[in-house]
Amino acid sequence: MSRAYGFTLLELLVALSIVALVSVMAYGGLRSVLQTRQHVEQQAERMQQLQTALLIIGRDLQQMSPRGIRDEYGDRQPVMRSASMGALLLEFTRAGWNNPAGLPRSQLQRIAYGLEQQALQRYAWQVLDRAQDSVPYQGVLLEGVRSVEWRYLDAAREWQEQWPADESGAVTDSMPLAVEMRLELDDLGVIRRLFVLPQPDLRPLAGQEATP
Repeated sequence: MSRAYGFTLLELLVALSIVALVSVMAYGGLRSVLQTRQHVEQQAERMQQLQTALLIIGRDLQQMSPRGIRDEYGDRQPVMRSASMGALLLEFTRAGWNNPAGLPRSQLQRIAYGLEQQALQRYAWQVLDRAQDSVPYQGVLLEGVRSVEWRYLDAAREWQEQWPADESGAVTDSMPLAVEMRLELDDLGVIRRLFVLPQPDLRPLAGQEATP
């Protein structure tokens, strides 16, 4: 008589256990790959944000212009000044403000950088010599910033913690040779960047008045 052969209950349980174990291992490996990919993408996006912020700051500093301004109270302010007011940490005049619409305005622009709620901010005024109601445009350059510090290299090749370095309070149109920026970020730690500044001739041209 022929006998019918098949799997016993024990064999089925063993087979199911093996399939379940392989499935769990495969799922764990796939999840690890997906998490690694997500982390790499987040890191790449973060580095891109940092590089973009540093590019904008470097471009602004490279186009610094030797033109002082008058503030909301009519007081003359230097080309660059540090820790001027409130959340602002650095303020200066830059050239190269594009004017594609041909508006009746200068190509010089007063900008500033500050730190608000752990975000590095960029401020830009529409006019150089401000009125009482002059309000800057404000945009976030980089988030997750714990602190921002600046140092300034003077003509004697010495680092200064503020600018102008002259503590007499006299307004000067001198510009530092270089600016060092120190960023402390939540995820990347301390980032330092050195920006070498242009050194234009500050003497007025013939027939041109000095800075007001």
